[in-house]
Amino acid sequence: MTQNTQETQTTVRRAPTAVDAVAEAFTDRLLELDPSLATELGFAGHETEYPDYTPAGRDARLALARATLAELDGVEPADEIDDVTLDAMRERLGLEVEEHESGWSLGELNNIDSPAQHIRAVFDLMPTDTAEHWAHIAGRAANVPAAIDGYLTSLRAAAAEGRVAAARQVRAVVGQARGYGAEGTGFFAQLAANATLDGGAPLPADVARFLADGCAAASGAYAKLAGFLEDELLPQAPEKDAVGRERYALASRRFLGAAVDLEETYAWGVGELDRIITEQEAVAEQIKPGATIEEAKKALDADPARQLKGTDALRAWMQGLSDKAVADLAGTHFEIAEPMLKLECMIAPTQDGGIYYTAPSDDFSRPGRMWWSVPAGEDSFTTWSETTTVYHEGVPGHHLQCATAVYRRELLNRWRRLICWVSGHGEGWALYAERLMDELGYLSDPGDRMGMLDAQRMRAARVVFDIGVHLELEVPERWGSGTWTPEKGFDFLRKNLAISDGQLDFEFHRYLGWPGQAPSYKVGQRLWEQTRAELAARAEAEGREFDLKEFHTRALNLGSVGLDTLRRALLA
Repeated sequence: MTQNTQETQTTVRRAPTAVDAVAEAFTDRLLELDPSLATELGFAGHETEYPDYTPAGRDARLALARATLAELDGVEPADEIDDVTLDAMRERLGLEVEEHESGWSLGELNNIDSPAQHIRAVFDLMPTDTAEHWAHIAGRAANVPAAIDGYLTSLRAAAAEGRVAAARQVRAVVGQARGYGAEGTGFFAQLAANATLDGGAPLPADVARFLADGCAAASGAYAKLAGFLEDELLPQAPEKDAVGRERYALASRRFLGAAVDLEETYAWGVGELDRIITEQEAVAEQIKPGATIEEAKKALDADPARQLKGTDALRAWMQGLSDKAVADLAGTHFEIAEPMLKLECMIAPTQDGGIYYTAPSDDFSRPGRMWWSVPAGEDSFTTWSETTTVYHEGVPGHHLQCATAVYRRELLNRWRRLICWVSGHGEGWALYAERLMDELGYLSDPGDRMGMLDAQRMRAARVVFDIGVHLELEVPERWGSGTWTPEKGFDFLRKNLAISDGQLDFEFHRYLGWPGQAPSYKVGQRLWEQTRAELAARAEAEGREFDLKEFHTRALNLGSVGLDTLRRALLA
């Protein structure tokens, strides 16, 4: 796409094409099949419903993917935007068919991204201002038992085919399910107990009763899930965590939108980890002459000016730093439209240990949000270690990326704006954004820069751990000997991930149960930086100045696509 074409398209609405029509029809049908996704995107009409979690629901998704691929074969692209849409949809839907045929998507179960979490998590995105909003929440809570029953049907069907998640994942989800459904203290019990209208007024009596009954049913359903997992599925679960090359290669493509040489990527991850550690050693010298990395970080932790106490202080600090980044970068290094200026920083209602972002609704009535799920018992935080996280999740990271795609309705169809999400693209951009903020001078403080390097080190270590453990490769000499095992991997993570014990436990289970996802961050960053470097070299060869802001605008206006699609679009 040329610069002139891009400038024209940002001000003139593009006429929908035949390719757009296929993508829009796919989106309409997908939202019917996945009401939770409709809620996530802010579309009305499915507020109390859930997807069909039985094998029949999965088969319906497969039929939609196959039918859409056939339709795409019958349309011609009208412009370069259509070229990207065709490329991206064929890659994503084709991969969905492959995953279905592998059988492993039937009984998905892990500690972060499976129906066990999705069924609960949708409540985080439902509005709570009015009695009608709470009636919707009550209705969806009442439907949790049916959703859980459908999921149990799929887990049993997958188990009958010999496809059961590793025992470590089953045990982790048992704990989560019991926590969600615990009487008095669980998520649903607290949801009912703390419900108020906007401004703090109590709910109408009939809505309060409906909500109490729905939440009680949902709690019971999660207790049922925990019992099934422990009594029925766990005895069938393999102890081995490694998924092997065939399954891992498919998962890696899912998260990257590209096929990579796994051994080369593993070796690159080992070298990248060594490089970052060397960079940290130099920064440690700036913080405290003669100090090791660990000694420098202890000095930072002891600095009262870098400490936060309590989640209220954490949220306020996140919000202030985020607001400043938005104000500084808008119009200078990025195009940030007015609806994108609002980003809310939130403490999550769960205690699972993750930090994540949720995109704005289609009409921006619900803004983009940065969530921090603080493990139980943790109430002390250090700003130096988390400054880069705010940039990663907010601006110029996920919020700028996701909100730009949502906003660009004059360029992109709804599938491109709202549906397509590729981890390697999205998380790779967020890591690129961290390094960019260092480049722009926002991490000039040695403590904040050490925090950024810690985050980058964690992502590099995940490449080594994830590929190494799941493919059972040789441990690098610096980190041990023999073949990787989860136990060796846990010790390796402890040495390279500067996070709390609760977060470390969560991350360890996450990598083992979600193969291929964790490396997509650093591998995605690698491609973003390679592509930028190639375009900069091309500009230099042509005797013109490389326009970094224009590169960012052009890239973000594509929306989230597979890394191969991104590369082809930007280097065409």
